[in-house]
Amino acid sequence: MNLYLIIFTAGTYKVEQVYEKHKDLFVELEKHFTLHLVNYTDSESIPSHEYKMAFIASGGVENAVVRFFSILPYPITLLTDGLNNSLAAALEISAWIQSRDMKVKIIHGLVPDMVNQVLLHHQAFAAKRSLKKKRIGVIGTPASWLVASHVDYLLAGQRWGVTYTDISIETVEKAFHEITEDEIGPEASLFAHRAKGIQEATPEEQLRAMRLYKAIRRVCKEENLDALTLSCFSLIQSLKTTGCLALSLLNDEGIPAGCEGDLQSIMTLLMVKELIGKPGFMANPSFVDLARNEVLLAHCSIPTKMAEEFIIRNHFETESGIAIQGIVHPGEVTLFKCGGECLDEYYLSSGHCIENTNMVTCCRTQLKVRLDKPADYFLHNPLGNHHILIQGNYTDLIQEFMQQNRCKPRID
Repeated sequence: MNLYLIIFTAGTYKVEQVYEKHKDLFVELEKHFTLHLVNYTDSESIPSHEYKMAFIASGGVENAVVRFFSILPYPITLLTDGLNNSLAAALEISAWIQSRDMKVKIIHGLVPDMVNQVLLHHQAFAAKRSLKKKRIGVIGTPASWLVASHVDYLLAGQRWGVTYTDISIETVEKAFHEITEDEIGPEASLFAHRAKGIQEATPEEQLRAMRLYKAIRRVCKEENLDALTLSCFSLIQSLKTTGCLALSLLNDEGIPAGCEGDLQSIMTLLMVKELIGKPGFMANPSFVDLARNEVLLAHCSIPTKMAEEFIIRNHFETESGIAIQGIVHPGEVTLFKCGGECLDEYYLSSGHCIENTNMVTCCRTQLKVRLDKPADYFLHNPLGNHHILIQGNYTDLIQEFMQQNRCKPRID
């Protein structure tokens, strides 16, 4: 990984002197990056796609930064170790930038802390870069009840570089009828043997669900999709099967796949994949306990990779087809959603998954989560229904990513 530091220092610029003065920091950065020190007057030589940030190496550079402000990479980040009055200069520069209604971040502190902050910053930078030109398939139309989950395709493309592409539900239906028995039998049998148990679901329903998975997988390949959201309730009517198994397996394979044609949740799932490299559990908040600061999350599909074991069930709402009841190991989790018509808002909280429940009034996978942020967000100022659960605590990384991309946190 390359890291280009745009050096602002008083006096004559000599790269050897700059390196020697700030060697403690640079040596640690070089454990993770190939480091390039570039004087601010030569910054145009840095390739536009490379990772770069301003390094304030000394005091007395405030006017130089103001004069060459246009070369600073956005979002503006100032790295400074504090030597030679560099922190004092960074503070003055930061105040000047903020006075112009722009965001700026100073990375400063002990060397290990600065390196960790740079690594987080780079992960967020790399994830944003990897999102560019990603194709999100919208198979069918969003569910009619998702009245607050619309996305403006044009604005989403301008902000994130992604392309939402509409695909007719008939495309999947046609592929479904073209899949042969030989293509689905062995995989359906293998999936059934992986399960801890099978309740309600018949072998015929398992075969139909696997056929739908194969059909969607074919459409993904033909349409060159990086992620998809599926109008799954439409397919229950036309194909007499559910998309729960298909979406579970697609997420297992690293193809973010969401339910109900939810345009915001699929973008959240894609962000999680590019930023963290993990699948997420897309779920309905089904009960909020304010006294315990807990929320019950439930849905009929979960990536089997997220579950210690799983049971093949039928679909909760329709009592038909296939659903996945995942049993998830208790532990740290992150709850995240990117929302808003422009995908410029977000909710984020760490927490702990404390229990798998088995209530008859909720979707099949049910996880009780104790949040670290107030649960009354869901009752006072929610970003809509579906939220994404990730195993592990990734709040610092996601916060860095969303702030770099000028998104607003949704708070109570």
